[in-house]
Amino acid sequence: MIRLLTLCSLLVCAALPLRAEEIVVGLSRDEVAITATFDGSDILIFGAVKRDEPAPLDDLGVIVTVAGPDVPVTVRRKDRRLGIWVNTESVDIDVAPSFYAVATNKPLDQILDEKEDVNTRISTKRSIRSIGPSEMGSIHFAEALIRIREASGLYQTLPDGVWLKDDTLFRTLIALPANLTEGTYEIEIYLTRNGQIIDLYNTDIAVKKVGLERWLYNLAHENALLYGLMSLAIAIAAGWGASAIFSAFRR
Repeated sequence: MIRLLTLCSLLVCAALPLRAEEIVVGLSRDEVAITATFDGSDILIFGAVKRDEPAPLDDLGVIVTVAGPDVPVTVRRKDRRLGIWVNTESVDIDVAPSFYAVATNKPLDQILDEKEDVNTRISTKRSIRSIGPSEMGSIHFAEALIRIREASGLYQTLPDGVWLKDDTLFRTLIALPANLTEGTYEIEIYLTRNGQIIDLYNTDIAVKKVGLERWLYNLAHENALLYGLMSLAIAIAAGWGASAIFSAFRR
């Protein structure tokens, strides 16, 4: 019986795919706290490639992606009509990460095959799915969304953002802007050779409001009437205070 169990275990192990190279990863933090004075933060992602045998001669590619929660977006095009700017067309984008960063040790098209990108949706353009009047029209609106979010730091493409040492040690620093969406941010690290993915590691990090920011957020969503009255009282007090200061200066 023992010999039969041993034989079965050996057969199961033999059927499992061999992983010649495996990712080992560490993070500088496991959460990002958004406070009233939050002006952005950084995530240091570092790790190593564990091997059971010498590294192949082919160039190693390392891809690190950080994706925020998906949020629906409506992208509108404005045209000038009769002297005023009006919305003329719109596209509903149902899958668009609120934050997306792609860091690599080389340009992405040099270390990742196009078919692999289609299947895994690693590149920024592949991470967005839109519903529009036509495929070409949707592409143009998605490109416009990427440009807008790149300008605000919400979308980042870092072709030399991963430091790789001796095809073994790697690290990258991802800058998070101040205008982050609260939620779970997914981190994925890919190893590639000859454009093909050979290993994947994924984890996540929490981004959440804390302190006064959390209290105000909860109050606004759970007790809108009290939040509105409090905002009105603060506005009245601020206006009265400003008026009193100006009156004092006039005297």
